[in-house]
Amino acid sequence: MKLVFFFGGGLADGNASMKSELGGKGANLAEMTLLKLPVPAGFTISTKVCLDYLHDNASFSSELKEQVLEALKKTEKIMEAKFADSENPLLVSVRSGARVSMPGMMDTVLNLGLNTTTVEALAKKTQNPKFAYDSYRRFIQMYSNVVKELETHHMEDALENYKNNRGLNEDTDLSTEDLIEICNIFRQIYVKHFHEQFPEDPYEQLWSSIGAVFKSWNCARAKKYREIHAIPNDWGTAVNICSMVYGNMGQESGTGVCFTRDPSTGENTFYGEYLLNAQGEDVVAGIRTPKNLKLLEKEMPHVYEQLLEVREKLENHYRDVQDIEFTIQQGKLYLLQTRNAKRTTQAALKIAIDLANEGKISRQEALLKVNPQDLDKLLHPTLDPRAHKQVIAKGLPASPGAVSGRAVFTAVEAESWAARGEQVILVRDETSPEDIGGMYASQGFLTARGGMTSHAAVVARQMGKCCVAGCSSLSISQVHKSVRVAGIEIMEGDWITLDGSTGEVMLGKVETKNAELSTDFVTFMGWAKEYRTMRVRANADTPRDAAFARNFGAEGVGLCRTEHMFFDENRLPFVRQMILAKNIQERKEALEKLRPFQRDDFVSILSAMENLPVTIRLLDPPLHEFLPHTDKDMMTLSNQLGLSAEDIRQRVKSLHEANPMLGHRGCRLGISHPEIYEMQVKAIVEAVDICKELGKKVFPEIMIPLVGIQQELEWLRKRLQKIAPHFPFGTMIEVPRAALVADKIATQADFFSFGTNDLTQTTYGFSRDDSAPFLRVYKQEGILVEDPFASLDQDGVGRLVELACELGKKQKPEIKLGICGEHGGEPSSVKFCHKIGLNYVSCSPFRIPIAMLAAAQAAISQNFG
Repeated sequence: MKLVFFFGGGLADGNASMKSELGGKGANLAEMTLLKLPVPAGFTISTKVCLDYLHDNASFSSELKEQVLEALKKTEKIMEAKFADSENPLLVSVRSGARVSMPGMMDTVLNLGLNTTTVEALAKKTQNPKFAYDSYRRFIQMYSNVVKELETHHMEDALENYKNNRGLNEDTDLSTEDLIEICNIFRQIYVKHFHEQFPEDPYEQLWSSIGAVFKSWNCARAKKYREIHAIPNDWGTAVNICSMVYGNMGQESGTGVCFTRDPSTGENTFYGEYLLNAQGEDVVAGIRTPKNLKLLEKEMPHVYEQLLEVREKLENHYRDVQDIEFTIQQGKLYLLQTRNAKRTTQAALKIAIDLANEGKISRQEALLKVNPQDLDKLLHPTLDPRAHKQVIAKGLPASPGAVSGRAVFTAVEAESWAARGEQVILVRDETSPEDIGGMYASQGFLTARGGMTSHAAVVARQMGKCCVAGCSSLSISQVHKSVRVAGIEIMEGDWITLDGSTGEVMLGKVETKNAELSTDFVTFMGWAKEYRTMRVRANADTPRDAAFARNFGAEGVGLCRTEHMFFDENRLPFVRQMILAKNIQERKEALEKLRPFQRDDFVSILSAMENLPVTIRLLDPPLHEFLPHTDKDMMTLSNQLGLSAEDIRQRVKSLHEANPMLGHRGCRLGISHPEIYEMQVKAIVEAVDICKELGKKVFPEIMIPLVGIQQELEWLRKRLQKIAPHFPFGTMIEVPRAALVADKIATQADFFSFGTNDLTQTTYGFSRDDSAPFLRVYKQEGILVEDPFASLDQDGVGRLVELACELGKKQKPEIKLGICGEHGGEPSSVKFCHKIGLNYVSCSPFRIPIAMLAAAQAAISQNFG
């Protein structure tokens, strides 16, 4: 089996398509070699070896060793030098390279092959002993840190002390004698810590460095990076062994990084930085201030001209903006890496549109150039990068944006402070539907518990508000209206700032910048809408949400949750009166008081979505969620309704459920108390009549939640259709039984809407709000790659969705199929929905552009491979 892939002299065993085997760096080194660009010779050890090494007690097979030695001989021939030679030594770099870029997350060793003999040979060969010993001290530092895990400060402190004692400012001020002395000091530090001499054998250096780079795949920062960016743990990294070329050989040498376009703005300008007489890590370490690439045109015009040619060749070849690392050795240019450049989202849009307009790529390719999730960054305020900030805690970045506000600790306080014109942030252990009024009044939410799809997170994304969830370091006291964190006590009214894109919590007020939707954004989303085949609707419960969603391009409402309308302070007393009614007549009287409110809401939402479908879900949560739970609130309600506090207390107790998620809610509530659903349907019918009188064409769809038995839907539909005979009725598929008997349920349904939040809970047996702590461990240990509440579990939950679609279409080919869980705005889930043939996805208003682009990309990938 081929484990090692050579590149050099215009020949290569690999190419750019082999990233899964060679990693991005190795694949692109091979590709640049085939393009006849100046790449130092070397070879790549495949990602398979990494996985074998990590699972095989950190050992190398004899087959691998043979292939490495063979590739090393080829490298020696091309570079006209010999590894470990005492007269003409070849030095190499050992660098990581996963299949996707993970900048700075794994380790690198440069100048490998130096020892007390070869450093003298290098000095003699180059006639530059200062360069040779500078390279040796760098190698000792890197090897000690990467291979032996010595903390960098030990040698850095020694170097700084040495310079200070001699009145030297820069590393470049060190003489040859200084560098020889520093190498001796570094070797002594090595002996002190490891009780052995620094290794002299270059082959020992090579194999231990290869092993260390493989191990760095599992270092803490790399694992965290993969967790954040959903990169599988079983990909592994390749290792690239590349001949050293030297940017630290004097003022005719240097190193730098350049971009074929500006990665911050997207402007079509050559952008980059470089340092003379330096090696690569000097640029990124910030030890010296690099120069603007434009200055290279004056200092080395012939090299700059070469770079311009490389810029054009690589961008045209890869059909994307490139990030290029280069070294100049005594006036000769070498390319060490190219990769698709990281860029801001605004730059990504401009670059994609410009490349398409320049004819370098098609519009379809342009749409594939932007990560849908990144669009979210354009829609929310961001922190002013120039502002000072004091970070005191970090939680989950549950909903993006950046906000400052006064800390409040109850929903009532949030509404009260907001009514006085104050900006507030609601700080809670966790939120519940009863907090909706205070959440609506708040700028953002901070919770100590809950995950990325907790109630706070879901509502925040739907409202387009900032949220940091699961910040477990918070110690919140509702009694004292305070929160302690990092030794600081924050009282009610104190200013705090949240960054929902990073999960950071900051003390005080930090300045923000408002989002501005550019012309490029509008153009790009127009292209996405043109190529998507699956519709994108919004989850919207208020007229404001509906209008906002339509501005973002929503093609209807896929989920209007009527219970959110009940939590309004003007309606809640009537809702509670209905719940506490002693008989059906009293209940109907209370419902009649609620009907005008519901009707007016439906008129506004349907009007905002004129000519587009609106799926209205009838009441879903259990009744106890609407009742007060504290003695104070019960006494207030007692005064409002003229009931005894004890009667209210007993009613609250009687409605208590051990597991309300699986309890008396949804269609079960509608069957027990059909008058509730009847009132809601009457309100919908009246709203449609009013819209018609206003000359508006509206298309409501009535959805009955939590059906798991065909007869549940049949019983309710028969009753409700008498009120709304010409309206479409459907159900939310959110329990496994409904998916398994979808053909039977389809006999009574005009549409299915998959509620994947609850379907995930009931399929896994996980509570969405309580699972965050152990799901975090599951991800760390590789038991789960993704949080199933954030990204649809396609093997389990997805299979149920797919089965329900197949059964539903078999029974009723014209049945409409959609998804309205939070997964409707997550790109990989949207792609899955496209693949199985859903008619639409529905998501929070701020996620509509994400879903629209993901839907377009799914269609393009299917049609064009």
